Amino acid sequence: MENCNKPLISVVVPVYGCKTCLVELCNRIKQTIQSIPADYEVILVNDASPDHAWEVILQLHQQDPQIKGIDLSRNFGQHHAITAGLDYCMGDWTVVMDCDLQDRPEEIANLYQKALEGYEVVFAQRQERQDRAMKKLSSKLFYKVFDYFSGQTSDASIANFSIISQEVVRSYRRLREQNRYFPFFVRWMGYSQAKIPVQHEARKEGKSSYPFRKLLSLATDAIVSQSNKPLRLSISVGFMMATLSFIYALYLFIRYFFLSQTVQGWTSTMVSLFFLGGLILFQFGIMGLYLGKIFNEVKNRPIYLVKDVTDGAEQKGDKESYE
Repeated sequence: MENCNKPLISVVVPVYGCKTCLVELCNRIKQTIQSIPADYEVILVNDASPDHAWEVILQLHQQDPQIKGIDLSRNFGQHHAITAGLDYCMGDWTVVMDCDLQDRPEEIANLYQKALEGYEVVFAQRQERQDRAMKKLSSKLFYKVFDYFSGQTSDASIANFSIISQEVVRSYRRLREQNRYFPFFVRWMGYSQAKIPVQHEARKEGKSSYPFRKLLSLATDAIVSQSNKPLRLSISVGFMMATLSFIYALYLFIRYFFLSQTVQGWTSTMVSLFFLGGLILFQFGIMGLYLGKIFNEVKNRPIYLVKDVTDGAEQKGDKESYE
């Protein structure tokens, strides 16, 4: 029987491509939380992992009912899987972390102790990222571009690993947008936030689910969903081009009527047409991105679909989300 005096800490873990890490992950989570001391539940969200991770999750649940599983119907993406876990968690505090053991479960105790100082959100700040140079570079570029377009100030050393209060979880459940990025949503909500330095481990299995191409796609989605600055920039560029064209037309007018100089330039005319045509298509593309995102939102499709859950996993966010 659970001790009512102990807080309940939920640990939400999206699972993709790290089947062999799950046993060690759950054991270390359990040992860490019991040392706090606190009660725990671990919610493993199988995001259609190609290595049949669901079978391992079922075995872990049989050994420990506090380890619960959610099996999504297909791969919806890491941040959609996090949302599923937050919709099902019941904890007074909830930890979000990755499954590949780069986020050390032992740091949960430090996150929790910092939260007890009066913070609703505590992020883990990776002091020395144990990733490849290209991964770290692409991540920094992602945040630089995102900060420029969104007007925010991001920290590339902070990812999903964090602890949030029950109130923050309830607020998060109300955000039902299709384009999702957990750290941005949490920062947008406000609440009292802090960060602590943590040790970052090398990846034990598999490779990053965010190669450069996917990271670029995530950056585009994040920028379009969080900022309208690209639209305002397209207006500025259009106004600048119109002004330059007017000045150049005035220059040609003066040459022809006052200096009696015949205006040559079939080549320059064609180059200008191609340039302006490309610029117009580029701006149409930007508007198309926003229209596409609006189209996805107005369809009002579910953020994720659940294929199966283990015993004891009960959805909490379904009714709260649309209040």
